[in-house]
Amino acid sequence: MVRIKRGTIANKRRKNVLKNTKGYRWGRKSKYRSAKQAVTKALTYSYRDRKVRKRTFRQLWQIHIGSAVREQGMSYSKFMDLMKKGEVAIDRKILADLAENNPEIFKKIVENVSPKK
Repeated sequence: MVRIKRGTIANKRRKNVLKNTKGYRWGRKSKYRSAKQAVTKALTYSYRDRKVRKRTFRQLWQIHIGSAVREQGMSYSKFMDLMKKGEVAIDRKILADLAENNPEIFKKIVENVSPKK
């Protein structure tokens, strides 16, 4: 009966884990047990934070729009309500960019949306 040697698969698995920990500090880059935990944690964080990034950018856009609308004498919530009622289909990302880089265009949008007195 032939002897079966199984070291190659385990070595390959360990090598792949250690390849993923390149740039980590201390034993987490070289010791397999620490490296395996570090990679698992890093993958968990990266999955979670891909969703968190969308959340934080939306918050940032809301802050930019809110501060620009305050200068026009209106609150953020009233402005967004008027945008929906006026059926203006510009998303928050574009509005925040306009408020920051092209304030005159943003001012015209606010004037068009605001109720006429």
